This record gives sequence, structure tokens and C-alpha cells, in this order.
Amino acid sequence: MHVTVKLFATFRNGRFKIAEQELPEGTECRRVVLDLGLTEEEIGIIMINGRHGTLDQKLAHNDVLSLFPLVGGG
Repeated sequence: MHVTVKLFATFRNGRFKIAEQELPEGTECRRVVLDLGLTEEEIGIIMINGRHGTLDQKLAHNDVLSLFPLVGGG
């Protein structure tokens, strides 16, 4: 299945901004996160087609997965 992955903020460092990926049917967001070399603890927000998602959520053909890091500061 075809999925668009968008990375934001520090996740783009040494990676990409937007990438088109071919993934097996039923791939969970967690698999994409781990394949990018990210850890679950680094993930702040997951959006699928502009709506909040979870690491366990399965992706579908033509989904847009957006990954945002945790934001720190004071």
C-alpha cells in the first residue's frame, strides 16, 4: 500500500521532510516509527490524515502519516 510520511521539527534532521513509502497491508504506525530509527518515547503526536492517531493504529492505502516529536522547554 502507498503511504505518505511527513516528519516535523527535529525528526527531519538527517532524514526527510516528506517521503512516499510502499508498505505491506496492515502496517502499524509503530513499525514506521521504528524503521525510521525513532523510539516510541520520542513521539509527541501522531496524525493520520489530519486526525490524532496511535502507535498501534494500522495504516491504510493512501494514508498520510505525520510524526511530531515531544516539545520541551520552560
